[in-house]
Amino acid sequence: MSRKLLWVGAAVLLVLPPFYLDAFWLQSGLFAMSAAIGAIGLNVLTGAAGQLSLGHAFFLALGAYGYIWLAGGDERTAGIELTGLGLPTLLAAVLAVLLAGLVGGLFAPLAGRLRGASLGIATLALVFLGQHVLFRAEGVTGGANGRDVPPLNVFGLEFADSPEPVLVLGIPFNGLEKLWFLGLVLLAGAAWFARGVLASRPGRALNTIRDHEIAAGALGVPVARTRAAAFVLSSMYAGLAGVLFALIYRRTVPDTFGLALSLDYLAMIVIGGLGTVGGAVLGAVFVSMLQPLLTRYADGIPFVAASGSAGPSPAEAARIIYGVVFVAVLLFLPTGLAGGLSRLTSRLRRRRPGTTPNPPASNPSREESTA
Repeated sequence: MSRKLLWVGAAVLLVLPPFYLDAFWLQSGLFAMSAAIGAIGLNVLTGAAGQLSLGHAFFLALGAYGYIWLAGGDERTAGIELTGLGLPTLLAAVLAVLLAGLVGGLFAPLAGRLRGASLGIATLALVFLGQHVLFRAEGVTGGANGRDVPPLNVFGLEFADSPEPVLVLGIPFNGLEKLWFLGLVLLAGAAWFARGVLASRPGRALNTIRDHEIAAGALGVPVARTRAAAFVLSSMYAGLAGVLFALIYRRTVPDTFGLALSLDYLAMIVIGGLGTVGGAVLGAVFVSMLQPLLTRYADGIPFVAASGSAGPSPAEAARIIYGVVFVAVLLFLPTGLAGGLSRLTSRLRRRRPGTTPNPPASNPSREESTA
């Protein structure tokens, strides 16, 4: 009962921010939601299946630019002829996620046969290939200058700012407020589906492959096919995260989807906890919120330099901090923040007043001999 009340309380708290917080907090929270969706997908591949991937940023770019190209129209900006199919935005978003899964499926046979560092190096090539294509395919991506993102429209509800915003309880709901609830729905759905996969037979198969590949094959688990399926699912999660990221950012540039972004996602799942949905969410919130917070409060933090002054910038300071946390988690908290939080709550539950540990079982033969 207490667990259900906790979930209800958390849901209420997540619904309240659009009514009380300003644009900075809403945008930062939305970026955390997008990162959490992508981290859940990577945790299925790396945490559950034990497959190292450094190409997650490539599939985020596929989702983001796939949506822009499918939903956008033909236009000319900064001397560049941009092309697009002009599809309905909801259809474009769904097709962009499927596009990421399709490209992941083309790479899946290789992912099903490689493991460890070999797969990491192979997926690293995807990032460099993606960067080259994003900068050269100017008609689709806009080149180095990027391209505006068409706002999502779902059955007449447009997730963008409007001259006459809808009033909800006296609060004007513009693009960020609407996207907040869209992000909550997408994150909840992504988390629910991933938890179902990990708790069912496919999840047990992935864990068996991760822990002992030979034993998994002996038990009848199709190792290569299961790994390939995990890679496709992870790619689709990244594509969905890329679509949400583009909608929040409203303009995408190729530099965003580089190797640093892939490393950020690896840090998220290790810091949060490998193999768990809750760990992916916790790690994503920590890593994605760190830089915006350091940027906002740079003047009051001693080792962070404000814009234009000497010293580590907020972005550099954020990477230093979560790099230190990354190493600390590997050394002292192998199960990540989620595992540490779970152990803490278990200890608190055991120490709750009114609860006593079960008494040791009596030995009847000893009692009879004493009598």
